[in-house]
Amino acid sequence: MMDVTLQTDRLLLRMFREEDLAAYAQICADPEVMRFLGNGNVLDRAQTWGQIAWFLGHWALRGYGMWAVEERATGELVGRIGFIDPEGWPGFELGWTLRRSSWGMGFATEGAKRALQYAFEALGRDRVISLVRPLNAPSIKVAERIGERLEGEVELFGSKALVYAAGRNPG
Repeated sequence: MMDVTLQTDRLLLRMFREEDLAAYAQICADPEVMRFLGNGNVLDRAQTWGQIAWFLGHWALRGYGMWAVEERATGELVGRIGFIDPEGWPGFELGWTLRRSSWGMGFATEGAKRALQYAFEALGRDRVISLVRPLNAPSIKVAERIGERLEGEVELFGSKALVYAAGRNPG
């Protein structure tokens, strides 16, 4: 399995580790954080462990996946940013989720911009999507800030998701 690490001025995007479980479980147990993800339900510790295993399996099977996001100044896990494209998914998706105490600090935009650059330059992707629930205004703003534009909508886990997309810049 690849071990790809990315950096920004304030963030380290790295592979999930077993010792991330406690901090990531706190994020996944927050109803406000989980409100627009999947079916909107919080995850318990065992479900969170399963999600981390799923992220790592995605790396093993696809060669890309979701990174744990660490704040470089503190070493604390603040969320996840990266790619998913499991069987039957609407496309190669860039997603982001941060703990509530890290909202509004520009971390999602900063990390997503770096991940998008990686998708185009290192993975050779021509198109990247982000699926965002219509009421998730902060994530819509992140998608727009990283250069994605609204393309349409799909049904995801029984409800509507907006499809934001960005293409590789020519040249």
